[in-house]
Amino acid sequence: MTRVVVNSGVCGMEVIIEVNKVAERKVKIEITSACKMLTRLGQAVAELDPFDVLKGVNSEVYRQAASNSLHAACPVPAGILKAVEVETEMALPCDAIIHFEIPPGREIPVIRRKEAKYARKSKA
Repeated sequence: MTRVVVNSGVCGMEVIIEVNKVAERKVKIEITSACKMLTRLGQAVAELDPFDVLKGVNSEVYRQAASNSLHAACPVPAGILKAVEVETEMALPCDAIIHFEIPPGREIPVIRRKEAKYARKSKA
């Protein structure tokens, strides 16, 4: 089993993705999240041909992400593809990070209290 945790950013949603290879051309995907759109995405891609990830943005994961109204920049679909790649030995496990460099004097506003751990101040 491959388990990935995605912190989605400003929405504050922590998402757990678990992928299990059950056959040569079949993986089972389970998504745990408080986000209803991501829960629906998980149901839509609960079983997948691992070679579908090679289609990139044309994959079933991204088609279902669009159908379930996920924000275009949501990192969860990429997290699903990476987890499938690792579970099926198409890639090595390695963290992917998007890190914003904040200019001096600028702060990222905290939208809700639970996101406070994601808010950062620039290095002045």
